[in-house]
Amino acid sequence: MIFPATIFLTFALLAFAILAVWLKPLRIGERAVIAPWTVFFIAAIACGLTAGVLRPAALVSLAAFGGAAYVAITSKPKSLQSYFFGICTALLALGLALHRLPGFNNPLIIANTTLSVGAAAFSQYANFDKGSAGLILLALLCRRAETAPEWGSLFKQTWPVALVTIAAVLGLATCIAYVKPDLKFTQVSALFLATNLFFTVVAEEAFFRGLLQDRLALSLANVRFGRSAAIVCSALLFGAAHAAGGGVYVMLATLAGFGYAYAYHLTRRIEAPIIVHFAVNAVHFIGFTYPHLN
Repeated sequence: MIFPATIFLTFALLAFAILAVWLKPLRIGERAVIAPWTVFFIAAIACGLTAGVLRPAALVSLAAFGGAAYVAITSKPKSLQSYFFGICTALLALGLALHRLPGFNNPLIIANTTLSVGAAAFSQYANFDKGSAGLILLALLCRRAETAPEWGSLFKQTWPVALVTIAAVLGLATCIAYVKPDLKFTQVSALFLATNLFFTVVAEEAFFRGLLQDRLALSLANVRFGRSAAIVCSALLFGAAHAAGGGVYVMLATLAGFGYAYAYHLTRRIEAPIIVHFAVNAVHFIGFTYPHLN
């Protein structure tokens, strides 16, 4: 499928904004400091308005969400203001992820496609609202790796979790005939994987792990098994969020959610669950029936 250049540029800039979260702030003069991700994000919004992906109402939605997230992170810890704006941030993030806030015209990029014999057809949208929610949560509220030693330790702890999670989720899915092995790389594979990483995986992990699990773990830090409870809640809520896919999908998503939550628990860095989540999705898409057998 061929897209207008302005639509492609809109989402390319949003993806660059997400990547730019890991760049150091730019100092301009003696006082001015600019986070590089904000430059790309503003450019993405401007391009989105030009392309028709965004309407003016989207600016209000994004400003409300960004403002709530900023106040939540800058408020005194455990203060009433911190809790109030933290809840507002979570609710607005859900609104963006579920496409309930006004002003967004998310383009359909893969339409009713069947990749394998016996597979259900699927469609994929490029979601500016969900991607923006992930970007702002990632930039303002998520713990990230900042040094080479941190990255090295993170990868060392993460890859075994990724292997176990892939084996558990796709092994179970195969055993119950939800999917079957089907190695493929099609003309839509690169488009699907890039869109899935930047505008789905990052957003979901920033919300379920970087926001919910992290704050639950901090709140329950002095409670026996508090961090374990945070893992369980994070995984169960992640599974419940996939209820539209049916009971089997909820079960598999919950199992996957335990892997993502445990990766975050081990590292306390958002990159770990993003890596595990994307690894599961990529292996599923390339190596098995996608999305599932009819």
